[in-house]
Amino acid sequence: MTATLVKETNPPPPVTLPGPARRLRRRGRIVALLFVLPALLLLGALVVYPVLFSVGRSFFDASGTRFVGGDNYTEMFRDPATLKAVRNTAIWVVVAPALLTGLGLILAVLVEKVRWATAFKLLLFMPMAVSFLAAGIIFRLAYDEDPDKGVLNAAAVSLHDAVKGTSPYPTARAREGQGLDLAADGSYRTGDGVSPGESVTLGLVGVPPADLPAGAEPAHRAAARPAAPGELSGVVYLDFTRGGGGEEGVVDPRESGLPGVRVEAVRDGRTAATATTASDGSFRFADLDRGPYEVRLLASNFAAPYEGISWLGPVLVTPAIIGAYLWIWTGFAMVLIGAGLATLPRDALEAARMDGANEWQIFRRITVPLLAPVLTVVFVTLVINVMKVFDLVYIIAPGPVQEDATVLATQMWLVSFGGGNDQGLGSALGVLLLLLVVPAMVFNLRRFRRSQR
Repeated sequence: MTATLVKETNPPPPVTLPGPARRLRRRGRIVALLFVLPALLLLGALVVYPVLFSVGRSFFDASGTRFVGGDNYTEMFRDPATLKAVRNTAIWVVVAPALLTGLGLILAVLVEKVRWATAFKLLLFMPMAVSFLAAGIIFRLAYDEDPDKGVLNAAAVSLHDAVKGTSPYPTARAREGQGLDLAADGSYRTGDGVSPGESVTLGLVGVPPADLPAGAEPAHRAAARPAAPGELSGVVYLDFTRGGGGEEGVVDPRESGLPGVRVEAVRDGRTAATATTASDGSFRFADLDRGPYEVRLLASNFAAPYEGISWLGPVLVTPAIIGAYLWIWTGFAMVLIGAGLATLPRDALEAARMDGANEWQIFRRITVPLLAPVLTVVFVTLVINVMKVFDLVYIIAPGPVQEDATVLATQMWLVSFGGGNDQGLGSALGVLLLLLVVPAMVFNLRRFRRSQR
């Protein structure tokens, strides 16, 4: 009985394959290895060897001849430019993947309700076909501070001018010694008091004749017209005669009036009356009390025009580049999330609708939880991608603000080849970048394996 029990609990003897079968299996392994060998050699030459070389090179000085140990890693975290690159990389990792995943999710849900969904997806996915170099050039032009070149600033200036207006004569100024003094607030004022019944001529220069309003008329007749009793009048004119000639401070027959100038009559620091010059530059103040007044040309007449937003300045350069990145990758996130959305069980959505749930409740409590694995894969993939971003930062950021926009990838290149010529420190930066990317890659691989199981 005991012998029988022992015999039953012993493991079965190993199965030995006959000689031809073993040779066939060995041959299959060799053939498989031969097929994989080119890929392994390529992977070793392009990935493994550069990684090992960079790790070794990071322990040597800039010339590569003297072993310095961990000095490059210590110096890396003492360098302000490197710390700024780490900070900017952290901003990229936190902001860009989250925005892209959110935008992709919203667009994927909305596209399902659009009639021309395929065309809409194609339109959003098209930027993926544009290289980062071309996209960087496009957005470098779009962000140009000159409104005549940058489309974003052109729109910002147009909107600002439509809401707040613009100054009519930003380059105008008064001649010295001709009766107008510049005040601290940028306005021009008459030095001597002017009383009702008198007339003044206020000459300005610095306005190109080509920039005069289309309806501007000569100021000579208005200047020759006397003021009515009890009325303070005057004319604002361009004290410049095209083609030469004329006399300074005198309204010549060919000199034009400046329409649209805001003028005030001021007494004891208080505004008594306000007027706007006519097409010939004339203005009139009626019903004024007796006594001297100061005539003032408001500073708003000469304010510099609104030039738009400094998109590529030190403050906004990183958000501006992230905006370009969003333009490129939003279609990618939308398509992947849309593919996951197409696999959701429709019966669960319909059951929720029959139970009285609205679309927001369905989206928040059913769609998003069911899409969580897809959203995680998209988010982690984008995290890996933004850690390596280089092209957009290098191309879009102008030279003076390159350091304000730098990330680890651009800092590594700048230190190694862009003027620093310290490949030891650059290799240390590369190793740091690798260490930051590897955990996200491992997480993504595990997610893929679990999904395959």
